[in-house]
Amino acid sequence: MTMRLDELSQGVTEVGLVLRGSCELLPDEFADLDPRTSGRRSLVLLGVVGTRQWAAFEQSPEYGDGAADPLDRWAHRLIGALARRFDALDVYPGDRPALPFQTLALRCEPVHRSPLGLLIHPVYGLWHAYRGALLFRERLDGTPVFPSTSPCESCVGTPCLHTCPVDAFRQGTLMVEDCVRHIDAPQGAACLTAGCRARLACPVGAEHRYAPRQAAFHMNAFLKACRPNGAD
Repeated sequence: MTMRLDELSQGVTEVGLVLRGSCELLPDEFADLDPRTSGRRSLVLLGVVGTRQWAAFEQSPEYGDGAADPLDRWAHRLIGALARRFDALDVYPGDRPALPFQTLALRCEPVHRSPLGLLIHPVYGLWHAYRGALLFRERLDGTPVFPSTSPCESCVGTPCLHTCPVDAFRQGTLMVEDCVRHIDAPQGAACLTAGCRARLACPVGAEHRYAPRQAAFHMNAFLKACRPNGAD
């Protein structure tokens, strides 16, 4: 039995998300990590790109209810509903243990690891995110991902690596303590309110950069998550 990706994509779009890509799974590939995945033959990544889904999130009950983790709860509600509708298993990057979303993304769509360690998309650059995935017992009828070249290979000067005011990105890894110390201080106000300067320096997909409110939301969420016990 097969399911057409275009049918699923329409349902994903209707709830305010984007179907990011899909791949076939090896038999019981992740069963030792998550027994629920046993017998699942295919995986579809769901997420957001640029500013396209931000308005839907801002209008959601989760955004304004004052409870913790509004974006995660919003995504879980939407993806959970899709899982029930299409008879799939829903999984999320925040699961413990979690499936290797970054590695799976490399199998699902033409993304590449950037010098910052983030996955870069040829259209959306660094302005995208994976919010969850659906796992199916059926094989999906869709378009495979063909080999592609990273846009970073033709980048001149790697501005992303030379823009961070505290040199927090080293060898593809974010030095979290250095970053948090900076954005939690007065001199880091620009990064906290406008977004990561290293990320903003990337020229790929610049037209899809997060809007100011969106950037500030993510930076504040990152800062809160890095503080002890998530303190404000």
